[in-house]
Amino acid sequence: MPTSSPRGRSGRTPAARNRRPGAAARARVRRSLRGSAPLRLRTGFVFIALVMSFFGARLVQLQGIEPEKYATLAASTGGTVTVELPATRGKILDRNGRALADSVAARMVVADPVQTTKTAPDLARFLARRLHVDYFTTLRALTQKGSRFAYIARRVPASLAVRVVNAATDAGYKGLATRNDPLRIYPDHDVAANLVGFMGTDGPLAGLELTFDKELAGSDGSETYEVGAGNRIPLGHSTVTPGVNGTDLHTTIDEDLQWYTQRVLRQTVLGARGDSGFAVVMDRRTGEILSLADYPTYDASNPQASPPKDRNSLAMTSPYEPGSVEKVLTLSGLIDAGKVTDRTRLLVPGQLKSGDRIIHDWFAHGNLKLTLAGVIAQSSNIGTAKSSRLYQHGQLRRYLTRFGLGQRTDIGVNGETPGLLPSTAQWNGMLQDRIAFGQSVSVNGVQMAAAVNTIANGGVHIDPSLIEGRATTNLGQVVGTDEATSHRVVSQNAAHQMTQMMERVVDPAVGVAPSAQVPGYVVAGKTGTAQRVGPTCGCYNGQFTVSFAGFAPADNPRFTVYVVVQNPKNGGGGGTIAGPAFSKIMSFALRRYGVPPTGAQPSHIPTTW
Repeated sequence: MPTSSPRGRSGRTPAARNRRPGAAARARVRRSLRGSAPLRLRTGFVFIALVMSFFGARLVQLQGIEPEKYATLAASTGGTVTVELPATRGKILDRNGRALADSVAARMVVADPVQTTKTAPDLARFLARRLHVDYFTTLRALTQKGSRFAYIARRVPASLAVRVVNAATDAGYKGLATRNDPLRIYPDHDVAANLVGFMGTDGPLAGLELTFDKELAGSDGSETYEVGAGNRIPLGHSTVTPGVNGTDLHTTIDEDLQWYTQRVLRQTVLGARGDSGFAVVMDRRTGEILSLADYPTYDASNPQASPPKDRNSLAMTSPYEPGSVEKVLTLSGLIDAGKVTDRTRLLVPGQLKSGDRIIHDWFAHGNLKLTLAGVIAQSSNIGTAKSSRLYQHGQLRRYLTRFGLGQRTDIGVNGETPGLLPSTAQWNGMLQDRIAFGQSVSVNGVQMAAAVNTIANGGVHIDPSLIEGRATTNLGQVVGTDEATSHRVVSQNAAHQMTQMMERVVDPAVGVAPSAQVPGYVVAGKTGTAQRVGPTCGCYNGQFTVSFAGFAPADNPRFTVYVVVQNPKNGGGGGTIAGPAFSKIMSFALRRYGVPPTGAQPSHIPTTW
């Protein structure tokens, strides 16, 4: 029987099914594939070209043929937005270029009320928690009618502003954005804060920030553009007005010396249990103020933490009676007028009648035989008043005016008091007796420091300066070292005699302020103790102002330093309270500026006869 063949349904044996096609078959397949691939590619390219042509035609229509039409159409569903482009505020710098006030990058958070109105209550809570803004104020901003722009928060640290807006977007809130808005910072916090001032949300509120705001601020720019459906229209109309950055303000303050002076002053006021105090350091040669310290003071970075009364310069804004430091001016003028010399002999009684009043000294005594130098060394009110009666009528007042009393220094501190120098019509013998030793006349701190500096400068008064170069205040007044003038008040000989008399004040053998000495240097100085006028009664209320003013090296002065403490309660006077502070501040200034000892010996002019 024939054997059956194992064929499948195809009629082919397994071996035949497993055989590869022959060369001819493979060639036919390749020809088929080569023919279909170009067809598919050509079809794809044609499709892409058609799509690109459509978009190109649309772009030409939008940008080239009818751009205004489509921008207007988009704007009809939106409106215009005007955005402020804040100028960068100028820095306030110390004499060495260190920033006392600076501006750093920050952002404003803004909203489009058209987009935020629907979610305003929840969004306001969201922002109030994260930006520490008032909920109700924020809610009003988010729901402003007829507006596409509203401020939510100003001068927010950049990282915080961006983080909050991103978080709001992630939470589903729309219509928030950030824009450039520089933040004001005060790197040294309380250093010179009473002078520099600080910024509020809407502008400057105190100090140099306020006085020179127009120069510092520059002028903000703006951009106005069209929006539609909550977004800026790329082809819409827009206008940009560039901002102009502010000008830096260069001061004469030495940051390091200011820091040290503030620390010494704080210790002095607290140690004496005083109410307040101030200290001034001046360059004798130029009148530049290297330090003007007040206590109490405040942190300019956080002014709300301190009471308003501590946020300005009491040295410049609060008048006071200078007391016995005034004797330097009174007796210098008398020497210049040729009425006395430093060796003039005076018999000083235990009390002196002045009209219906009696003048006393700070210490009880009988008749004293003092020279004019002794009157200064012992700070005798009686000896000074008695000597001042040698002046012709009105002559003392003219000298005090030349020393700068009764006039603002105009150094650029807002709210400066001119003090009070009684008019010629008010002047009489009783008044002159009291003014001669520093009562019934009021001054500000820089005014008095500049007056004493006149003696240090050989009798020539130099206008004090706080601004290097020149700058213009908001009121249009130009101030600064370039504007400073000088004039002679007393002769060089009169100033020299007074300097020798002032050297005796710190002599432990005859003077009342040996603690004001500076080791290695000759110091000339004068103490002051004056009764204070109470703000409510308008009378002397039992409180005192104590002070010390002086300069060194006495034979070739470089600095004048003036320290004042108001209402000390430890029983001390100018020599024991202000004298040591003077010594520390003067010593630091001399070392800092490399002023060597001159090798001179202090005066030994006789104080008694």
